[in-house]
Amino acid sequence: MSAVLLIGGTDSSGGAGLARDLRTLAALDSRALCAVTAVTAQTDCALCAAEVMPPELVQAQVEAAFATCTIGAVKVGMLGNAAVVQAVADALAQHGAVPVVLDPVLLSTSGGELLEEGGRRVLMEDLLPGVALLTPNIPEAAALLGCAVAASETQALEQARELLARGARAVLLKGGHASGPESVDLLLSAQGLERLSAPRIAGTLRGSGCALASAIAAYLAQGVPLAAACARAKNYVGALLKQRL
Repeated sequence: MSAVLLIGGTDSSGGAGLARDLRTLAALDSRALCAVTAVTAQTDCALCAAEVMPPELVQAQVEAAFATCTIGAVKVGMLGNAAVVQAVADALAQHGAVPVVLDPVLLSTSGGELLEEGGRRVLMEDLLPGVALLTPNIPEAAALLGCAVAASETQALEQARELLARGARAVLLKGGHASGPESVDLLLSAQGLERLSAPRIAGTLRGSGCALASAIAAYLAQGVPLAAACARAKNYVGALLKQRL
């Protein structure tokens, strides 16, 4: 079975980042390799400190992972700054056939900035084009596009279409920050629109976005088609949320 390369930051609390990714892949019986982009000191409610790795070291980790074994999918999370975004984009460009799931980690749950404006610009221009799937939540989609947060599903779909036009092969716009009895994720690609809906769960979970993106990558590495991988990953995260009720 091919492995999943996880590119992202560590979270000292264990709730998000690579810690959450690794727990997800273990639960789904997938092999994981890691490239650490940043080390953060966090609690459940605060970002205390963060140190971004040198871009040369990040790129070397990515190259070493591809030299180690067959990589079936890549999940990209926290990148930290423009130099690291560029290093990851350059490294992944050498392996264009491998699907990349890009989770745009811009802010910590507590509100601390995890990717500055310059990094967001490089992400949109050099990393986003060609990724298999972009997985923003509603505030992240607005931040990437520099526009107001979508206040309706119609507006959210418009933003997903704009992100698709920027070069992603598919966009999964997550509806967890919306309201209503149903949590609806919008999966948009050249094949059209698919609405992934499930009853909204009252519980919260740090790292739920990390878990979703890494689960999708795990299923893609196992050969599951994209739409089915997204649906299975949504069910996986839903089960995690139910455990916290």
